[in-house]
Amino acid sequence: MSYIHIYKGFLFECFVFLTMGLMIFTLLLVLILIPLFIFFQHKKYNDQLPPGSLGPPFIGQSLSLLKALKTDRIEKWFQERITNHGPVWKASLFGYPTVVLHGPTANKFIYTCDGSLLSNTQPPSVSKILGSKNIMELSGNDHKRVRVALVSFLKPEVLKQYVAKVDEEIRHHLQTNWHGKHEALQVQPLIKTLTFNIICSLLFGIERGPRREKFLPLFKDMMAGLLSIPITLPFTRYKRAITARMKLVPMLLHLLHEKRDGLMEKTQQGNPHKDLITSMLSIRNDDGSTMMSEEEIIDSIIAVMMAGYDTTSVLLTFLVRLLANDKSIYSNIVREQQEIATIKASNEALRWEDLTKMRYTWRVATEMMRINTPVPLSFRRAKQDIEYGGFIIPKGWQVLLSASMTHMDHSLFPNPTMFDPTRFEKHAPSPPPFSYVAFGGGPRMCPGIELARMETLAMIHRLVTTFTWELLEKDESFKRVPMPEFDQGLLVRVKPLKQTVLSYEA
Repeated sequence: MSYIHIYKGFLFECFVFLTMGLMIFTLLLVLILIPLFIFFQHKKYNDQLPPGSLGPPFIGQSLSLLKALKTDRIEKWFQERITNHGPVWKASLFGYPTVVLHGPTANKFIYTCDGSLLSNTQPPSVSKILGSKNIMELSGNDHKRVRVALVSFLKPEVLKQYVAKVDEEIRHHLQTNWHGKHEALQVQPLIKTLTFNIICSLLFGIERGPRREKFLPLFKDMMAGLLSIPITLPFTRYKRAITARMKLVPMLLHLLHEKRDGLMEKTQQGNPHKDLITSMLSIRNDDGSTMMSEEEIIDSIIAVMMAGYDTTSVLLTFLVRLLANDKSIYSNIVREQQEIATIKASNEALRWEDLTKMRYTWRVATEMMRINTPVPLSFRRAKQDIEYGGFIIPKGWQVLLSASMTHMDHSLFPNPTMFDPTRFEKHAPSPPPFSYVAFGGGPRMCPGIELARMETLAMIHRLVTTFTWELLEKDESFKRVPMPEFDQGLLVRVKPLKQTVLSYEA
């Protein structure tokens, strides 16, 4: 028996040795090939490449960019390089040589560019974690086809029938996690759980229970490794994220097959919009075939889940902090929300018509996304040599822009660091097109805008008409990993409003 154990141990050590050797060989090969590739491209284009430095092979400026994100100094990181090189410059980021663009003209170019020039290929970590068939990666007819399937569920005419369902999830969440809690609450983790539950309900059709809970840790690991150096070593965030995806995909496939069987058995009562998966399975081509493959559905569901899970929770967390610090904005929002609450019966669910009255609240949310853009970076990949701004963007290079750089440009938004929701009033001067790109622009506009708006407005309504709160640390800092994460989760102490009788029962 002992010999068997020794033999197995020997085989395992050999396997580890060979695996590590292969990984080291691959890494060395990459470190040799990339400098050669860059050298010959530099030689080919001579002085036609933008100014800037590619830095060390493979790593380039990735670590400094990640550090800037982590310390919330991303605008400073970009501005230093814009000052040195101008609005078009080169760097090496996440394994690829990259040309960085800046300004509304660049935003328009990125978001409206012909698919034959720029593909939506993301950095390797994003592509591997979300899947190569997610909507951000697709272009041309494939992108249009998948976008049509997503928008068919996420458009206002469909979403308005789910306002009450979202409101019910919010009230259950507040009753369970906020009401009667005398200790300090961590706002950001709580709101992340809420947005996860809402998306699970609307996109997956999974009600509260153990099945939902199995998904959450996997999404957390995937989000943590989304923007990382793609090295598959056991201790890296990237490795944990890839492992989480490998566990998640079979779970989603099983769910997808359940939904398909339900449709075949006509147990969905003829409603193709019961949830997003069912909706995508229900959309057919002219010949009766399913419009989307299983891989496209899975990857798109993951992409929408990742986008909706963190972006809306980040926005809501910043709004909670703002309302605790700015009494004027808080009073205006409370006034608007109380006007809606006073004409509704006790425990009556919100309706779409109620959300349309929350104009000031949404202007505040819009200004918050200008100053603290949830997703600060957008990547593309050149499919051919592109001439832009007097320079050449070589085929195969990444193209990067940062929404926050136009959002904080004083020539586009006067006094950009000042929080001012009146910028977005109906009669206020409009900034140039493609200056405000919190949700992207053109045909690449985020299809989940209305879902984010619905979640945000419903949550703020229930918060300000149920509780008051105070920050325990007014200057609590946050880092981007890559999404903003407060150091202590944004600690608050809440008190129920005296005039509010919370009789909602879970």
